[in-house]
Amino acid sequence: MSDTFCPDCKKHTEVAFDHSAGDTVCTECGLVLEAHSVDETSEWRTFANESNDNDPVRVGGPSNPLLTDGGLSTVIAKPNGAHGDFLSSSLGRWQNRGSNPDRSLILAFRTIANMADRLGLVATIKLETENTYYYSYTCMRELMNELNASSLDRANEIYKKVEDLKSIRGRNQDAILAACLYIACRQEDRPRTVKEICSVANGATKKEIGRAKEFIVKQLEVEMGQSMEMGTIHAGDFLRRFCSTLGMNNTAVKAAQEAVQRSEELDIRRSPISIAAAVIYMITQLSEDKKPLKGLNADPSRHLLSPCACHCRRDISLATGVAEGTIRNSYKDLHPYAARLIPNSYAKEEDLKNLCTP
Repeated sequence: MSDTFCPDCKKHTEVAFDHSAGDTVCTECGLVLEAHSVDETSEWRTFANESNDNDPVRVGGPSNPLLTDGGLSTVIAKPNGAHGDFLSSSLGRWQNRGSNPDRSLILAFRTIANMADRLGLVATIKLETENTYYYSYTCMRELMNELNASSLDRANEIYKKVEDLKSIRGRNQDAILAACLYIACRQEDRPRTVKEICSVANGATKKEIGRAKEFIVKQLEVEMGQSMEMGTIHAGDFLRRFCSTLGMNNTAVKAAQEAVQRSEELDIRRSPISIAAAVIYMITQLSEDKKPLKGLNADPSRHLLSPCACHCRRDISLATGVAEGTIRNSYKDLHPYAARLIPNSYAKEEDLKNLCTP
């Protein structure tokens, strides 16, 4: 939904788009502001089966301004059957022999798309990755409309400047692509940890990804004079995802979010990821829900959330990627402020005595 001025309400109101009728309707008074609109977005339905066959969708993907021909060129598909059609096979061979300036870019696009899908990122993150390093619009569907023109213009500008540098040749390609994905997540305020990025980076190490990230930032900031605003990371940026991985209930998640917000008022010199892990450790000790943590170990008997059990910290370490020792030290820093951090609606002052002594 978006805001549009309604002449009946005489103010800006939220409007809803009826895709079946093509009508734009005011959600407050029901006035049809625009009727029989033509949806110019790409077809987002899929008609392919699960056998990895070609998708017989009636339209292709949206145009990609990052490619030479906008991604609208005709490609001769691989013929069906063991031998296929002789003419199609011959044309396909000639097509492969021809020069394609976007061939390496398309390969990079697919690699980043695969990493983004494995991380469960939404389409807007994928688009921002394209801006940093030649990514594809193939997976961009109905969410493309939600991006305003300024974001797209900025994306194209960043892409062109990176492409003009021609200084990434000879470097670790997987590390470069992973670093671009990391930067895109930071710019979209949906950060991922370096360990999470590393897990889908096709073998690139944390050190290689870190070096690639610094290299990209230097190229765009120093040599091109372009500021790379990546935002500040907060513990709350990771908290909900970590809690979901651990299978925590909504009450515990809300308490953890409030505790993380209150922790920003304290002078705790720990990384946001470590603070998030320590807060989760504190919240799970006070949880009334004693069901096992979700699927992090094979032995279900090790999951019970007993207050002083080391396995609780071990499971949190597996879910967050933070070492157990780091969680223990961060928890030690937060423990004196437990009464200020934990909401009264979640745990009373006498309940805080059940917390493990650091």
